[in-house]
Amino acid sequence: MTKIYYYKLTADDGGAPCVQDGLLSLAICKPMIRSKAERGDLIFGFAANSVHRDNRLIYVARVTDTVKGGAYYVGRRFARRGDCVYVRRGGRFFWRQGSLYHGPEHLRHDLGEHPRYPKADVLLSADFRYFGANGNSEYKSRYPRIKEAVERLGQGFRVWHKDALRQELQRLKDDVWEEFEGKIAGEPTTRPRLGVCHRSRSCGVIA
Repeated sequence: MTKIYYYKLTADDGGAPCVQDGLLSLAICKPMIRSKAERGDLIFGFAANSVHRDNRLIYVARVTDTVKGGAYYVGRRFARRGDCVYVRRGGRFFWRQGSLYHGPEHLRHDLGEHPRYPKADVLLSADFRYFGANGNSEYKSRYPRIKEAVERLGQGFRVWHKDALRQELQRLKDDVWEEFEGKIAGEPTTRPRLGVCHRSRSCGVIA
């Protein structure tokens, strides 16, 4: 069964997710989602209170591909993307000098420990809707279970089994796809801020 993940973004500055050249990627932070989500799964990103107090919808994405084991950071295919912030040299990963996001101190959280780097998986989506600063919280009036779930979303990793919530999330996705034909409907809320970690205490909930 397709899994549906939802979480709160603590930063919306173009780093996580990174939307570039018609592709949305999750390459930094959110390691639990990156390591578990598979092709076909849905991901909803809502704003944390620190970003937008109304918990507006920032993006929805259907995972269309995954890049495992740090391959995202090797070679030329993704080298120009803003979230390609690490480089491999001599079997080790290092923060790429000049990157706009994170820093050397975030490598362990993003990729995991050397030599396995178990968190170095990246999710890609060519089927998404990104709203950024133009997102809104209209979903709260239409989907009361989503409203309650998002507003109550707190610390830790939980799994939801309630069919009613899952159905509302699926309907929200369908409505968004019907109402917005283009992939990008807005710019990130803020500009890149070097050293800011996109870590969220609510780093991944499945419905």
